[in-house]
Amino acid sequence: MSEHDPTSRLGWSDSDLGPDDIPHHIGTYRVLQVLGEGGMGIVYEAEQTDPVRRRVALKVLRLGMDRQMLARFEAERQALAVMDHPNIATVLGGGVMADGRPYFAMEVVRGVKLTDYCDGNKLSVRERLGLFISVCEAIQHAHQKGVIHRDIKPSNILVADYDGKPVPKVIDFGIAKAIGQQLTERTLVTEHGITIGTPAYMSSEQAEMSGLDVDTRTDIYSLGVVLYELLLGRLPLDPDRMSAAEFLQRLVLPDTPHPTPSSQVSALGDDADVISGLRGVDRQSLRRELRGDLDAIIIKTMEQDRNRRYQTANGLALDLRRYLASEPVVARAPSPAYRFRKFVRRNRFAVAGVAIVVASILIGFAATAAALARATRAEAAAAREASVAQQVTDYLVDLFAGADPSETLGDTISVRTILDRGAQTIDAELADQPFIQTRLFSAIGTVYQSLGLFAESEAMLLQALAIRERELDSLDINVALSLEKLGQLYRHSGDLRKAEPLLLRARMIYEHVLGPGHREVADADLNLGNLYFSQRRYAEAEILMLQAVEEYTQLGAIDPANDPELASALSNLGAVYIRMQRYDTAAAVIARALDIRERVLPTGDPGLASTMNNLGALYWSLGQYEDAEPLYQRALSIYRNLYGEEHPYTASALNNLGETYWALGRYDESEDLLRRALAIKQRVYDTDHTSIGNTLNTLGNLLRDKGEYLEAETFYRDALALRERALGLSAPDVAETLAEYAKLLRILGRDAEASRHEARAEAIRGS
Repeated sequence: MSEHDPTSRLGWSDSDLGPDDIPHHIGTYRVLQVLGEGGMGIVYEAEQTDPVRRRVALKVLRLGMDRQMLARFEAERQALAVMDHPNIATVLGGGVMADGRPYFAMEVVRGVKLTDYCDGNKLSVRERLGLFISVCEAIQHAHQKGVIHRDIKPSNILVADYDGKPVPKVIDFGIAKAIGQQLTERTLVTEHGITIGTPAYMSSEQAEMSGLDVDTRTDIYSLGVVLYELLLGRLPLDPDRMSAAEFLQRLVLPDTPHPTPSSQVSALGDDADVISGLRGVDRQSLRRELRGDLDAIIIKTMEQDRNRRYQTANGLALDLRRYLASEPVVARAPSPAYRFRKFVRRNRFAVAGVAIVVASILIGFAATAAALARATRAEAAAAREASVAQQVTDYLVDLFAGADPSETLGDTISVRTILDRGAQTIDAELADQPFIQTRLFSAIGTVYQSLGLFAESEAMLLQALAIRERELDSLDINVALSLEKLGQLYRHSGDLRKAEPLLLRARMIYEHVLGPGHREVADADLNLGNLYFSQRRYAEAEILMLQAVEEYTQLGAIDPANDPELASALSNLGAVYIRMQRYDTAAAVIARALDIRERVLPTGDPGLASTMNNLGALYWSLGQYEDAEPLYQRALSIYRNLYGEEHPYTASALNNLGETYWALGRYDESEDLLRRALAIKQRVYDTDHTSIGNTLNTLGNLLRDKGEYLEAETFYRDALALRERALGLSAPDVAETLAEYAKLLRILGRDAEASRHEARAEAIRGS
């Protein structure tokens, strides 16, 4: 049968073994039945009873296999063993049979292949894309672990229902290739003239038979073929319609065209209505849905020149997410008309109201006049910006000249004094020059924020925003800059509700005016992702930060290997993965961020301290407190040198080091650091800032463990009240305090109260 026809749930043909051929036991596993078999081995369903009782799939190498097959078998076992992802089948153990054949146990995936599942459940195009994005994330994980699958096809992607939700699982890494690592001590050779993979889904470089120049982008190509088939029900190039030699020859030709999926709907003939019906639409609707963005995404994924494909599986997934969110996709040229259509689709109700007014305007002459006006305004804006820049420079030179020792007769003038002096004179001296005012208000407000002076920063940034909104168009980039700065201030100061609408509006302006592929859009995605992280909305934060990582990587203006903004996105993404308990993924992205920052930043840079802090948090979460301590110490040293003792960053570093000492049982050192951190936070933050709640909770834990129960209870009560006010009654942080407080109540013999707290914590965690 052809490779893309339905197969068994392990991607192999049905077993032709008789019942007498099935072993009763393999190692400590009791064999129940044959699940499937292929050229390399046999898969049994078996029962494991020790150390836990569970059903497993045992994959056993066939008798008489040569060294090549043995190497491939071991490569698959090692490939699966290094991966830990919910959409990749998990290896549970392994061993060697009495006859010398190796085997390994993996989870039983009771599912059907991806295309069959989608057709059997009549999933829409959008629902199919949702499942496919999970597959991309699994392949991305494999690539991050240094493994290329090299045989991605629907029968190697099984979908099963877990708790009523479909979950795809990628299986069969039997011909996986390691990137920069050796999966097995045995040599795995791709012999000249032998293709490795399934022809219908392999890339041109994979079909060239040498196998010497295959990288992760071959999997990207295969994902494109799977996506093509998933949406259209047909392959872009079908090996069943020609000889194998002709198929491979056409595959490697650089000019072999792939027809777009939408153009092939009419070519489906009598099957068109059946295929479109399985997607819940008619053939015309299916063609419309595939035309445009999805056509472009799929064709980019299957480019013959791999340099023109998506460079990562995440890049493909992010473009599909953009499509689902009606955002411009990277695969299409970002023309103004295209960006406008996307903007209208996302904001159809608001645009409809505007359209009623616009429809009454005469288009012909007005359009010509508008174009002339825009050109004139652009020229005037450029001249204005040049003039403003020069005048701002002159003003700041005069301002800082006041700090010259020859003028102050030796008295030291602090940065705070200079800022205060500037803030007081801007209104009086520049009242008739609003554009210079806004530039200075914004600059001074930003420096106030970096010093932890949030109230002073807010006053400056609010004035800058008010002037820009009064003097400029509502979609002007400078308005977005002010919105962004003010939103970041509110996020740092803990006023998260105020921050979100400002950052969302800034992102909308950047996207509308600039479109994808600009650093301002990537920055806006990262800032919004940081806000969602602060709001404990980790899944949303991950999506935006992954998008920012992809955008920084593709910008090209700065070498991605040395881009500090990319490092920032990776570092913060690592913090998200720590909170999601995806520790292996967190370690990979934080290591990449640290590599960039250590190469491009000076040793005392706050960005380096931030990544050290996140790496320390990872070690802390894994219980490796001795490894976390020096990282927290280094971060604290950098923050102290830069910002002094009264800064929020210093307080945060003190808190983290104090928590580490508590975990290490160094209670006196811990208490000193935590009380200092709390005092700083209570001076610089509003009373309901979540960071204060973190330190209150940790002090409760510390004092409970020290035996100072009465004061510990005071801290728990304060932490619980603050967290409920700031985060809501059902927040995970509230559950944390309830659970820790309950431990104290048990010690005090107040079991009824403890039970109530435990029950409430469990209810929050289970919701």
